[in-house]
Amino acid sequence: MSLELDIESLRHGKELVKRGFARMQKGGVIMDVVNAEQAKIAEDAGAVAVMALERVPSDIRADGGVARMSNPNMISEIIDCTSIPIMAKCRIGHTAEARVLESLGVDMIDESEVLTPADPYYHVVKDGFSVPFVCGATSLGEAVRRIWEGAAMIRTKGEAGTGNIVAAMRHARLLQAEIEVVKKSKNLNVIASKIAEKFFVLDNEAEKNLGESTDYNPFGKDKATIENEIVGILEDIKRLGRLPVVTFTAGGIATPADAALMMQFGMDGVFVGSGIFKSEDPTTMAKAVVEATAHFNDAKLVGDVSRNIGKSMPGLEESKLETKMAKRGH
Repeated sequence: MSLELDIESLRHGKELVKRGFARMQKGGVIMDVVNAEQAKIAEDAGAVAVMALERVPSDIRADGGVARMSNPNMISEIIDCTSIPIMAKCRIGHTAEARVLESLGVDMIDESEVLTPADPYYHVVKDGFSVPFVCGATSLGEAVRRIWEGAAMIRTKGEAGTGNIVAAMRHARLLQAEIEVVKKSKNLNVIASKIAEKFFVLDNEAEKNLGESTDYNPFGKDKATIENEIVGILEDIKRLGRLPVVTFTAGGIATPADAALMMQFGMDGVFVGSGIFKSEDPTTMAKAVVEATAHFNDAKLVGDVSRNIGKSMPGLEESKLETKMAKRGH
């Protein structure tokens, strides 16, 4: 066996390298930050990474309008001031934003529903990117499609900026239930065909307008090939009893107990956006969430770190939301 190091593979971020980076974040907290000061608070609290963005999700939700990639100057400032990994968000399907983020040197790109989607049909085609991607999912089908595209990490979407954990739990529950279906299935081809349908919505629309179909998609593969490759991912899920990539939770985590709950449910880590810096005491809250995530099965510790942390961020009732960000994407 050759011992020669495959420098080319490492340099261009092959799938194994990308997933390996994602695994390094397991068991930790990734915090949204909008400036260098917040990045320092996150790093000092023990965050495993920070997400650089101009506005936390609660402000994006309140402001309305179109939310885009953050200013490169702000992202570079945060990269320069911290020693932990830096992530940043691009809009769903916005390949140009993703390329800009890659050129800035971020460690991971979040193709995020928190920003206003750019492409109503497809997510970023991730082949050729050296930087790994994390993507949101509300179900197994959505998660598998993102993994097939090349995502190295999946996060359940929840409803970002609400301080309400119910959507995050709904998505985690559904993901768990659908994994059980895969584990017991005797015909993964049927499931794969169902999952792949979303890749051909545009082709179906063209067929409806013109009367003919070409199985068009931006991946350069026919439907049978895509379905066969999805079967391979489903076989991994069936064997492992979970997704084959690191799976975090996000959207609505506002207290240390929220973080502990999602970890108890089997998540590999948590994203916390507005829950830290929209709380009364962000420094104390950040440390408490990190501790609760690391020691999620120690109820006494979770209770202890929940004392004297000030008020949590205000919460929003899911049924009253004007915009359901989790519905963005496909």
